[in-house]
Amino acid sequence: MRRVVRSRVHRFDASGEVRARADALAGEEPLEVRLDGEQFTVTMRTPGDDVELVAGFLLSEGVITSMADIVEIDFASGLDPDGSRNYNVAAVRLQPGVWDRETYGARQVYTSSACGICGTASIEAVRKESAYPVTAPEPGFINPSAVLALPELLRSHQSLFDATGGVHAAALFAAPEVGEADGAPELLVLREDVGRHNAVDKVLGWALEQKLLPADRAVLQVSGRASFELVQKAAMAGIPMLSAVSAPSALAVDLGRELGVTVIGFNRGTTFNAYSHELRLKEGQP
Repeated sequence: MRRVVRSRVHRFDASGEVRARADALAGEEPLEVRLDGEQFTVTMRTPGDDVELVAGFLLSEGVITSMADIVEIDFASGLDPDGSRNYNVAAVRLQPGVWDRETYGARQVYTSSACGICGTASIEAVRKESAYPVTAPEPGFINPSAVLALPELLRSHQSLFDATGGVHAAALFAAPEVGEADGAPELLVLREDVGRHNAVDKVLGWALEQKLLPADRAVLQVSGRASFELVQKAAMAGIPMLSAVSAPSALAVDLGRELGVTVIGFNRGTTFNAYSHELRLKEGQP
């Protein structure tokens, strides 16, 4: 129920009429992540799928590489002032030797729902080394018509957006098997959140739980733009293709070229732009 919050609003129109009505808003609450008793970060997110969010976030931050690195994630310490449990603190206990603050580096503790790497304390710490390197571009990895179908498939499953109009979405699609480029992509998982990076982290956490990494036969489709941090998150999971309905940034394209990720922007269902490693969209050599 915290994913959707009811609110009373007043609607104004051009004729001057004002009407009171009920509206549905996307939930947004803080989630504090503690690692082995130390505060690691606080992010604003839509409640729900929080285990996936924490796992995916730790994967994309380079802290863990599998669910086996996590001993437990305990939400019992998150309490409201009246003593009721709010599940807004994730106390993560890791296997010995998985993480050390001294070697990992400092991180600012607040991350808004609008950013994914703005809590990182230094430029050097922005770049992460993936445990699942992206495989070399494969000709005919997926048919362009299948990529064009992804935004509508994403939109048709956005139930939280239908209710509130105020969330981002990310989905992981399985590409057709090699030699079946005309096949349809299969929706594996879709997650929604007020933060676009949170939606991606929830998808990555699901894939981590399902032991599907590296996701080298998958495409990550997002509802917004292709930013640097989303390309990096895809690479941290070994995902070779990121498709976005909006524009990529220049740094996202540069990173995609460097890490082997096919970055697609302006995917509107009829056309799209491929900014890097377009070989995956071709039947043969360029």
